[in-house]
Amino acid sequence: MLSNSKLGFGLMRLPKDESGSIDLSQVQNMVDHFMNSGFTYFDTAYAYAGSENAIRETLVKKYPRTSFTLADKLPAWKLKNKEDVKRIFNESLEAAGVDYFDFYLLHSVEEKHLPTYERLGAFEFLKEMKAQGKISHIGFSYHDGPELLEKILTDHPELEFVQLQLNYLDWENGVIQSRRNYEVAKKFDKPIIVMEPIKGGTLASLPPEAEKICQQNIAQTSAPALALRFLAEKDGIMTILSGMSAPEQMTENAETMKFPAPLSEAEKKAVKEITGAILSADTIPCTKCRYCVPGCPMHISISDLFTAWNSEQLYGKNARYQTYYEKYANAGNPASACIACGQCERVCPQHLSIIHLLEKVSESFDR
Repeated sequence: MLSNSKLGFGLMRLPKDESGSIDLSQVQNMVDHFMNSGFTYFDTAYAYAGSENAIRETLVKKYPRTSFTLADKLPAWKLKNKEDVKRIFNESLEAAGVDYFDFYLLHSVEEKHLPTYERLGAFEFLKEMKAQGKISHIGFSYHDGPELLEKILTDHPELEFVQLQLNYLDWENGVIQSRRNYEVAKKFDKPIIVMEPIKGGTLASLPPEAEKICQQNIAQTSAPALALRFLAEKDGIMTILSGMSAPEQMTENAETMKFPAPLSEAEKKAVKEITGAILSADTIPCTKCRYCVPGCPMHISISDLFTAWNSEQLYGKNARYQTYYEKYANAGNPASACIACGQCERVCPQHLSIIHLLEKVSESFDR
């Protein structure tokens, strides 16, 4: 394996302070706990606002460079010309405070982004940077189907690893296709980095019916631990990223991944039943990556409004969900402010019909 760190610290959802800025003191505590637990893989991206700077301050300045591995990513949706490829790469090096990346990825490779990477020579650029010693290992994160994945791995044998969205809820999902993509990566013998193992928190805070299944059958197992261990026992998994946003999440996940036990038969059965219970609810499968938010011309906090909708669908109508909705609607704009420009749908890795979904949310909350 290219890395021995079974758990990776995903830096997409870092804790924020009251002003909305990344809380560096909390991040520092989390970085220290992660390193002291024996894990070393950190995953940032140019598109994760502020995370490169945060990891410079809390990791790079404090720990020897050889004691950790750092991954970063090049975003297709920020590229207009070939000069942007080099510029963004160099900006990421500077922001993170390093002179090389251990892992560097083409971010969110899929049918709509692949032509941009090809047209602007991104694959060749990664190879060149590796030859110059500025990248140790090159790969890509992926959000599409198994057929395209097989084509990419066939056309680009130089790619050393692939980052896939894998979790038990999406294992047989006809859009995400976790299992089939996993099988393709295994076929090509490519180490797999897992993203969204807890599906943006969906598999940590279970809805009532799913939580009841846990309590009745596997009360000794926490929901996040179940999701992580489902993946940890699978062959070919190099690192499981967790986008931890609070110190207690770090503590629990680090403890789980030190010695992740295989699932018992009761736990395997529970996974199937929990999946069925969650999928039976009319919820929006948003993972709160927030790629849609920065480019929204109406400043709609899309993922937060979706959270209000999902809470109402799972737990029933409650004034608290209306208050939650209004908090984010007032800070930016309500769902009804959508002008259907489509910017959000172009960058959504889950391929959600966001414009239509905002209409549904508006019908429920904009009164």
